Amino acid sequence: MDNYFHLDYPELGYQFLLLCISIIAGGLIGLEREYRNKSAGLRTFILVAFGSCLFTILSLKIGIGNPDRLAANIVTGIGFLGAGIIFKDANRIGGITTATSVWATASLGMAVGSGYAVLAIIGALLMLVVLQLLVSLERKIDHLHKIHEYTVSFAALSDFDYCDHLFHQHHLKYKLTKQLKMSTGYMGTWHVTGKQKAHNQVIRAMMNDDRITSYSY
Repeated sequence: MDNYFHLDYPELGYQFLLLCISIIAGGLIGLEREYRNKSAGLRTFILVAFGSCLFTILSLKIGIGNPDRLAANIVTGIGFLGAGIIFKDANRIGGITTATSVWATASLGMAVGSGYAVLAIIGALLMLVVLQLLVSLERKIDHLHKIHEYTVSFAALSDFDYCDHLFHQHHLKYKLTKQLKMSTGYMGTWHVTGKQKAHNQVIRAMMNDDRITSYSY
């Protein structure tokens, strides 16, 4: 029993240092996510890195015969946490980047807990590069190739052809995916791809067109 209460101060100090480094690594990613007002922020990422680091230290201490078993369960547990961050809107799925950031932050904590503190800091800086600098690249791609799903309501059946002509006129690729007849008129849903500028022009045209009673995208 005495071994459980014996304190190895040099080792305890080293473990405390590792935990502090994990907090710094998680905090770097958390600050970026907090700045962008994401669903998981500063405290979440710090705790993910801290917890992963502590679990890894424990797995190395108490899982001498098979230290990777506890580490494997960390990855599984983080997967469930990430699934809770992902959400679905009407036309898109959100939170995937934040969920994968949580998963990657757990790996930083595990690296620190294993003694690879420098590797973890390098990994955190590379994650910041991906999260920050690649946003502009994503925006450029969106400007060149944006996908929208338009749901349009109108009074006359012939207006299906009018909507096709409207998309074609602005050089957008389109496909009619759903048609619906209602007591008040007709409704169609189109899957449309093309440049963001062309989408904006179509939206302005629909906004000022009396034939279209409502639209959403």
